[in-house]
Amino acid sequence: MQERKALHTLLAKRQEDLPPRRMKDSYLEVILPLGSQPEIREKYLNVHNSVRFGRILEDLDSLGVLICYTHTKQEMQPRSPLSIVTALVDKINLCKKIIYPDCDIKFTGNVSWVGRTSMEVKMHMLQLHDGDYSPVLDATFVMVARDPENKRPAFVNPLVPETPAEEEIFKQGELNKLKRIDFSTASLLKMAPTAEERNIVHDIFLNTLDTRTVSFRSRKLPPNSVWMEDAKLKGLQICHPQERNIFNRIFGGFLMRKAFELGWATACSYGGSRPFIVSVDDIMFQRPVEVGSLLLLSGQVCYTEKNYIQVRVHSEVYDADTREQQTTNIFHFTFISENEVPRVVPKTYGESMLYLDGKRHFAATMKEI
Repeated sequence: MQERKALHTLLAKRQEDLPPRRMKDSYLEVILPLGSQPEIREKYLNVHNSVRFGRILEDLDSLGVLICYTHTKQEMQPRSPLSIVTALVDKINLCKKIIYPDCDIKFTGNVSWVGRTSMEVKMHMLQLHDGDYSPVLDATFVMVARDPENKRPAFVNPLVPETPAEEEIFKQGELNKLKRIDFSTASLLKMAPTAEERNIVHDIFLNTLDTRTVSFRSRKLPPNSVWMEDAKLKGLQICHPQERNIFNRIFGGFLMRKAFELGWATACSYGGSRPFIVSVDDIMFQRPVEVGSLLLLSGQVCYTEKNYIQVRVHSEVYDADTREQQTTNIFHFTFISENEVPRVVPKTYGESMLYLDGKRHFAATMKEI
């Protein structure tokens, strides 16, 4: 870290001092040779003889950072003074249920929008079949640039769209930013539910009342339903140095992989059959995870519809010295099960808010796929 302190002098004082970049300047293509190099296949293989999606999340996170370093690279500087970290996984939408373990994968991506200290990165993953690459997923990440010690924001090169298509992509990046602000402003942690949502919660309450007793406390589970409190799994991870990044913090891709695997297990145990990931949505990195932390993960089924399962994974670090817990991430995953699943039913007001939040995320996902 002492070496990085010396890089402070290379930081730009204003964004205007940095040369503008084009989208093609940051464009990268990376091949994951699962088909042509079988020896790397084992790391990516799951028990269903397909590719572990958690490993793909790690690769996307690494590629997103690399694309941003390519965008901000200065010819005369051998080392970048910037610390680029993942701030948000805005959306990952899949168009294929299964990723094959014996076919090459191609990742492509570039910076699609730039603020003053943040960059949106769009990435695509394709897989080789019969000589052609076909789409598997599209991902949108938001990365932030910070000073060499990862303490304060740092300016990044502006982005100049060159064609009408690029202008449209850039405009979409701006809209994505506004949409995130709106979604955050309307959060159920800040604002009361809408009138329609209040009616949904009240209907659930009425449907679970025990008609044999005239009591607000006596509740009865409707047929083919599961109480929300019975639809959760928990996990614990000790964060070893092996999973650290260059800033001596735990790599964001590792956190995503662990959260996804718990989310998948939660959906699997709830639905009783193999779930397939449909979408990853709105992962906010709220605080870094230090090496040596105890990472507590809680997976909760918060909304279901037909054979879809919406899972929320909450991660927090536990400090053994102070006995305090602090939230680091909230993850949202949409799965599809092979069979129709029971309806998840909230019992308390807090669970009802989780249910409505899950319903909102599910609705946003369904709009896009």
